[in-house]
Amino acid sequence: MKTLKESAAREAIAMHGESLHARGYVPGSSGNISVRIEDGILVSPTNSCLGRLDPARISKLDPEGRHVAGDPPSKEAFLHAAMYAKRSTSSAVVHLHSTHAVAVSCLSHADPANLIRPLTPYFVMKIGKLKLLPYFAPGDRELAHAVEAVAARHHAILLANHGPVVAGTNLEAAVYAIEELEESARLSLLLDGRRVNELTSDQVLELETRFPS
Repeated sequence: MKTLKESAAREAIAMHGESLHARGYVPGSSGNISVRIEDGILVSPTNSCLGRLDPARISKLDPEGRHVAGDPPSKEAFLHAAMYAKRSTSSAVVHLHSTHAVAVSCLSHADPANLIRPLTPYFVMKIGKLKLLPYFAPGDRELAHAVEAVAARHHAILLANHGPVVAGTNLEAAVYAIEELEESARLSLLLDGRRVNELTSDQVLELETRFPS
């Protein structure tokens, strides 16, 4: 796993935060972004707007999760640490409160291990099977245990009545994947109740083989 130098990682977090906010993926002070660097984790500060992050004030945690620099970290920094703990190849995590993914997280599902049907190859390639976790109040540390239990098998998860969390090999990959998740959630809601042509199991398997997530 290659890590960005700290200064470049700070700039990248601010740039992608501004882009996500400008396009309506993170209203108000919702959502958080992190990047794993050589000597710890950088994470957006608590109660911060992702559209107005100051790179110099982004929080820094040491490998044990202690706050060592910048503003106080997001109260959900432990969620990011839980993903990293089980995903050695991931160097970035993005958590959003994007409207359509949150809507899907509020619905009752017959199969919480596979929420969104394989309607497009891009969803299969970037997300795979989307896992729903039970509801936890924001900041509840028990969520870390729930995340750690599934993170090795799922780089993308959906928190019930809350929103999506996606890990990526780098920040750009994590952002692209969570954007694909949001648009796939929107497509799923638009097509709800209609007859659709899903990708077949053979088509899904081919994509999973050619483009492992």
